[in-house]
Amino acid sequence: MAEESKNARRPSMSDVARLAGVSQTTVSFILNDTPGSSISPDTRDRVLAAVRELDYRPNVSARNLRTQSTHLIGYGFDDPSGVTSHPVLDRFLYSAILSLEAAGYHLLTFVTGSRTDTAEYQELYRRGQVAGFVVANTNDDDPRIACLMEEGIPFAAFGRANDAWDFPWVDVDGIDGMTQVVAHLTAAGHRRVGLITWPEGSKAGSHRELGYAAGLAAAGLAPDPAWVVRGENLVETGIAGMNALLQLPAERRPTAVACVSDQIAVGAGHAAAAAGLVVGRDVALTGYDDSALAPFLQPPLTSIRQPITDVGRAIVRLLLGELRGQPETPRGVLLKPRLVVRESSGKTKDEG
Repeated sequence: MAEESKNARRPSMSDVARLAGVSQTTVSFILNDTPGSSISPDTRDRVLAAVRELDYRPNVSARNLRTQSTHLIGYGFDDPSGVTSHPVLDRFLYSAILSLEAAGYHLLTFVTGSRTDTAEYQELYRRGQVAGFVVANTNDDDPRIACLMEEGIPFAAFGRANDAWDFPWVDVDGIDGMTQVVAHLTAAGHRRVGLITWPEGSKAGSHRELGYAAGLAAAGLAPDPAWVVRGENLVETGIAGMNALLQLPAERRPTAVACVSDQIAVGAGHAAAAAGLVVGRDVALTGYDDSALAPFLQPPLTSIRQPITDVGRAIVRLLLGELRGQPETPRGVLLKPRLVVRESSGKTKDEG
């Protein structure tokens, strides 16, 4: 029984609202004694009865926000060895921190076991240590987003989730970005274009894969399932992916390979060189994110540049609106990327 109680989900404000038959806003008004709210005694009694029945404990940070005593925004890190190891996040966080500090807030970083672990988010907010959160590396049914929405905790996300969820997000159009890459490669004469991407479930990865398919379709090309290789955001994924593509029969082997990150592209280029190929001559190669190293690789890497500084600023703008109870409309911001062409995507030998 003790173990069952320990693992039971704590009741949320939405649970109180459902039991009392009112909106979450009404529950918030009652629990926070919001001035100027006209709530009938009967409604107040129903809400307080639901609070007692569920043993709901209100978030102390709601009061902190009213008095502006909490000026910390939380950002959770999980294991950096996998897909979350990404230089883009460094630039994003730098931009977000500058914007937060300009608004009088600071970023509080913390470590979670994984992106499915939401306990630390809930505890930090319930203890009144943070006013809200910034979330990144989202996926379709992201448990962090589901939890924050369920608990009514202010947040804004770098990335999208499933289309049924309404929450504040900023993203860069990955479909458009990878479509630009494939259009560039097919315009150079390539008819067999491979893709080294992330595991299924990554929202950013799925958008880039859709862009890859759209680019092939626009060129009148049918994709070969063998051209798509998956793995985590690691140099080793690029090595394994390129090796797998090079092992295909000559008539199916890609002459160009698009990668969903520069980090993966580094590994792909290493594998191509180890196989005796010259990148930019024997095989075209592209990355994504236009990292600081991209212009200095040999050959310099064609990549997609994302407006990461603008992402950080927009995230903070949306989050401040949530904190002030004045959410922006629309709640989503989609920014455009830009293709940066360098020597790595030079035309290959005749495909035959």
